[in-house]
Amino acid sequence: MNPRISLPLLALLGVVATLGVAVTVTHARRAAVAPAAPGAGAPSDVSSADGDLRLPPGARGVATEAVHAERLADRLEVPGTIEADPTRVVRVFAPVSGRLVAVRVRPADRVEQGRVVAIVASSDVAAARSAFRQAQADAQVKTQALERSRLLYDNKVVALRDYQQAQADAAMAAAALASAVERLELLGADTAGASDQVAVTAPRAGVVTDVGAAPGEYAKSLDNANPLCTIADLRLVWAVGNVYEKDLASVHAGDSADVTLAAYPGMRWRGRIAAVGSVVDTTTRTLQVRVELANAALRLKPAMFASIGVVRATRSALVVPATAVVHEDGTAWVLVQTTPGRFAHRTVTLGPWADRGRVEVTSGLVPGDTVVVEGAELLSAAGAAS
Repeated sequence: MNPRISLPLLALLGVVATLGVAVTVTHARRAAVAPAAPGAGAPSDVSSADGDLRLPPGARGVATEAVHAERLADRLEVPGTIEADPTRVVRVFAPVSGRLVAVRVRPADRVEQGRVVAIVASSDVAAARSAFRQAQADAQVKTQALERSRLLYDNKVVALRDYQQAQADAAMAAAALASAVERLELLGADTAGASDQVAVTAPRAGVVTDVGAAPGEYAKSLDNANPLCTIADLRLVWAVGNVYEKDLASVHAGDSADVTLAAYPGMRWRGRIAAVGSVVDTTTRTLQVRVELANAALRLKPAMFASIGVVRATRSALVVPATAVVHEDGTAWVLVQTTPGRFAHRTVTLGPWADRGRVEVTSGLVPGDTVVVEGAELLSAAGAAS
């Protein structure tokens, strides 16, 4: 083996061979190859005499792409969080005072409107049922008395005053019965039932975000500090962020906005700015901005960290795939095609990242340049070793 070929170089040549780039490395190995016939092409070297890197014909693993200008958005990124719409959050309280017999929901449960979430045994229900039965019996008696009075008045047996009194008594009894029925309905009790238990139902469909009671506890209908449970409809949520007052001119209600979350890398939710705050926080010097987002799949959860992106302006810029840029010793460079099959190193200055894995190049390239977007490092390393 020629002593000029080191073991690290042999390892490097093995990697290049894997990509299909046929590289002849040393002059000693060139000498071992039979001389080319007159008129044949030059040897398939990676490095040429003028310092350019040469790509052998038919090589694989190296891809190129032309550089062109694109419109890039100048974006304002606002940190924020996901919140439930307060108008879609319901705190469920017991309609009566009494002892909790059962709590039938747990946090994260999805419930439909009308589902029973708890059962309360209450003396208020027993009193309301008693008042209903009394009003029902009184209304029946007063109705029969009115019918008798009408027959007597038609036959000139009683005076008009007595008939009118019977009408008034029947009307008052009917009103008392209606009030008793409404009371039972307000308590969530059935007029045909006989139990003192009340089923507390969900007033709307949603997700149970919190349960604040347990069986055996005593619930108060009016001054209970904690609700039995909290139900939130999360099919529409808010992304809420704080914009510094220096950036306020770039944010307007109705502007489109993109929301990204750390929980779902690479995904974006599109919405519009629903409102911009009218009061500046005196401590942070920020205003609140709110974006409404559809959340049919319920992937957006309250309290998730989010980033709200707002487009302030667009500009023309050169962009290349991030795979085309090689970072080395604090600098960035690309391989630019000088002639077909030949490439040269060129130092570039990078700008902000664009979407789809691309990066802006602020200097070092011009529109129309062709750069290596795959295999740049191996091609450069093979050229340095030759």
